[in-house]
Amino acid sequence: MLSVYTRHSADCPRVQDGSWKRCKCPKWIWGTLDGEFVRRSARTRSWEQAEEFRRNLEQSPTAPPVPSPSLPVSEVAPTQLTSPHRSMQASPLAAYGMPPQKKRITIQYALEKYLTDAKSRGLEKATLSKLDTTFKKQFLPWAIGEGFEYLDEIDLDAAQNFRSTWTDGALAKSKKQERLIGFFWSCVRRGYITQNPALEMGKIKVIHVPTDYFPRDEFDKIVDATYVYGDPRGGFIPLEDLRLRLRAMTLLMRWSGLRIRDAVTLEKPRLQGDSLFLYQAKTGTPVYVPLPPFVVKTLNELPPGARPNPRYFFWSGNGEPKSAVANWQRAFRRLFEIAAIKKLDGTLKRCHPHMFRDTFAVENLLAGIPIDQVSLLLGHASVRITEKSYAPFVKARQLQLQESVRNAWQIASL
Repeated sequence: MLSVYTRHSADCPRVQDGSWKRCKCPKWIWGTLDGEFVRRSARTRSWEQAEEFRRNLEQSPTAPPVPSPSLPVSEVAPTQLTSPHRSMQASPLAAYGMPPQKKRITIQYALEKYLTDAKSRGLEKATLSKLDTTFKKQFLPWAIGEGFEYLDEIDLDAAQNFRSTWTDGALAKSKKQERLIGFFWSCVRRGYITQNPALEMGKIKVIHVPTDYFPRDEFDKIVDATYVYGDPRGGFIPLEDLRLRLRAMTLLMRWSGLRIRDAVTLEKPRLQGDSLFLYQAKTGTPVYVPLPPFVVKTLNELPPGARPNPRYFFWSGNGEPKSAVANWQRAFRRLFEIAAIKKLDGTLKRCHPHMFRDTFAVENLLAGIPIDQVSLLLGHASVRITEKSYAPFVKARQLQLQESVRNAWQIASL
């Protein structure tokens, strides 16, 4: 005999009453069928639909019940019919001509396998951290709270319900959805499930904000602000040294196109004369960018930080780079407040350190450097990535050229 019960989420007011019918928590089936214990999701939040599902199970003797999930897959000992990764369990329903049932894969087991594989592939720490956040800190607790234990219980509705809990911006949501789809594809390839339940999730609309940068007058204003910079909290080095280091970091990011993390952890040997080694291309060819003499001079005369390290320009080498980057970002927020750059309508311009990299790209494009070469300097995997952010400035360059030709007409007609 089978019965319906409710697996309440942690915040449900009726969390103690498994027989409560009218909440929106998942409904489950449990009991015995043909001498076997059954506990499985009814794949609905409606009590009436769950009752109909229960009746269909009881009226269909050939419907294969799901074995009791007494042990996770990882604890099933190998036998002639089992392996450490997935197991087959003989079923009394074999008398009906039904094949043996696969052991169902738990969500936790699938996540452990997926994350272990990601670590073994040598992915960046930042990428692994995002995977841990998405799946260990968000997806798994959500699944437990919703009453989902097995991977095959997650369908399109469940995936969309999980997405509805995200509070990130549109771009972050889009990236997170890509990670979710990738996880389920991994499960399909491993044979844990037959279909990707997240594949039909609608795309998240991302409104791309046009790339902004610092024109020359604005950049000069930021550099001027480094001469009067002051942090009311004080610091561990003389104020003039702090100002010079902040000015050097500003000039470095503007004229090299480095991201703030790469600039903070820049090693001194990478500067060879006036050429800064950026990265090793996939072809094995090193990529350098020349720096203006005044930038090289500023770096070579850089005063030491609070904990100087002869290997780096700006970093002590202690702790995680993330902490050092956060300190520099706070300094730049204060610097931008002092600079007080305004838009044409008089409101303050939203400024952030990555705009120095954008300024490097835009100024080079406006100077006539081909976009494929700018893409190479930025270290983009494809020129399409560069076009996505900076294509309008290629058009701006074309407008400049057209205007120059028109000016030439006027000169020729004199």
